[in-house]
Amino acid sequence: MSLDAFREMRHLFKCVLSAAMAICSLHILCAQDWSFYNGTNNFDGAIPVDGATWTYNVPILSYYHSFDFFGRSANVVASLPYGVGNFKGTLAGAGEHLYRSGLLDSVYRFSVNLKGGPALPPQEFMHWRQKVLLGASLKVKAPTGQYDPTKLINWGANRWGFKPEFGYSQRWSGKWILDAYAGVWLFTTNSDFWSRNIYYPGTRSQSQSPIGSFEGHLSYNFKPRLWASLDGNYWFGGKTSLNGIENPSPGCRTRASEAPSRSHLSGIKL
Repeated sequence: MSLDAFREMRHLFKCVLSAAMAICSLHILCAQDWSFYNGTNNFDGAIPVDGATWTYNVPILSYYHSFDFFGRSANVVASLPYGVGNFKGTLAGAGEHLYRSGLLDSVYRFSVNLKGGPALPPQEFMHWRQKVLLGASLKVKAPTGQYDPTKLINWGANRWGFKPEFGYSQRWSGKWILDAYAGVWLFTTNSDFWSRNIYYPGTRSQSQSPIGSFEGHLSYNFKPRLWASLDGNYWFGGKTSLNGIENPSPGCRTRASEAPSRSHLSGIKL
């Protein structure tokens, strides 16, 4: 659940980064509007839960800093999300209703442009026009979120996550922009997963195989602050294992969508 929530941060920074990726020094503190989630989940036998539904909100406080990295533009991002929500489901034949409020795992990312994005002072950036950009990033998800191993539903994951990613972006005729990304999530083992309770008195460990991802966005800018995009992504892998026993559920997912302008965000520029 928290992995999908963190992917929403890409939309928060889409407009900020497009205007700041080549400025050699910039600080931005952003408070994203509340994001609302309402859905269901099928655990495919991984845990004894049926009919799981949830409704929750996740605001995210993020800090962005761009800088000159050996002549190339680079940036670091630190994000701290907070979740508030209600969860329902049937656990071992009994109906359960839970309320959770607390911090999710924090996320940190370092990104650098490898081609097409030199570090520029603001006065030179005003005359810069995007053509082809190639970049790389490393995202780290730290186990700082609220976590109680005796409970099944937690905001934190009690493990580290690392995602190296490669990105490509190209602008045509000033209106069309194509973005593409390829990356992989790598996870450490949660050595204390849903343990020492009335269902499992011992200690259990949960591991997850790497998750590969491909993502593409084709957008058209009608005018400043008005754009539309066609988005598609594909994930594969990510099977979980409990005490070394693999969950047999399939490990791939695809999604395609259309999106109108999403340039509305609130923040404080420092």
